[in-house]
Amino acid sequence: MSTTLSSLVDLQLKGFKVYEKNLTLQSADQLRLAAQIFSRRDYYKVLLLESQCRLHYAHQRVELDGPYLFFTNPHIPYSLELRSDRLHAYACLFTEEFVKVADRSESLQQSPLFRLGSPPLFKLPASQADYVRGIFDKMLTEQAGDYPFKGDLIRTYVHLLLHEALHLQPANPVWLPQNAATRLTSLFLERLERQFPIELPTQQLALKTPQEFADRLAVQVNHLNKAVKQVTGKPTSAHIAGRILDEAKALLHHTDWSVASIAYCLGFEYPTYFNTFFKKHTGRTPLSLRRKV
Repeated sequence: MSTTLSSLVDLQLKGFKVYEKNLTLQSADQLRLAAQIFSRRDYYKVLLLESQCRLHYAHQRVELDGPYLFFTNPHIPYSLELRSDRLHAYACLFTEEFVKVADRSESLQQSPLFRLGSPPLFKLPASQADYVRGIFDKMLTEQAGDYPFKGDLIRTYVHLLLHEALHLQPANPVWLPQNAATRLTSLFLERLERQFPIELPTQQLALKTPQEFADRLAVQVNHLNKAVKQVTGKPTSAHIAGRILDEAKALLHHTDWSVASIAYCLGFEYPTYFNTFFKKHTGRTPLSLRRKV
């Protein structure tokens, strides 16, 4: 493959990974390692689980004996406890940027498949499991190939997985009830997402700090911070900064608004404050990102 073509392929697959695990596990260490493989929290994930295991998801727990399709987002901690010595599973990991690319539609956090509080687990009948397995196999084939537009093709397969799940009814295992921290975190993330996307240069974020969100939700800010950190593993301020950063990138990519206008929309009093924020989190200035696009 030429250097140019290789670089194109690497660029197209940035923010995506798919793999299959089919192992006979013979020790407790192997069991722990296999479970950790699927526990990365920095990506959205779709997993096809075909082994006997116990799923711990937020403050809920359920016993699985596959095949199940399971959806996770970076905000909700989970772990898998394998209950047999045989592991067979597929995992597809991706960033929101990989899936959406030039699309400024609602965040994946608002999807019924990834929204906090929504059932993320789907029991698959045998015929549908074969079909979903086939989608994962196609992604694996494309990932290993040299087709220059494989990123676009794999993105299509990811959307196909999402739509396939939306046709299904969620599984109905016995979930442990959500606790108060999970409910409060869900309200916070929903309120945060409701402010986006920014569609007019006169629009401005109303809520930008943990204190402002706490006031709107009628709770003490320390209580909100504790709940969000407990459920998601990240502080409230990190969620706010991450979402503002995502919107900043989208506005730089998809509008011709000035940096000053974007800074105003995102709640920064001065463009210099926005530049400092952006460079702190990306290592680049807003204008350098725009020029590269």
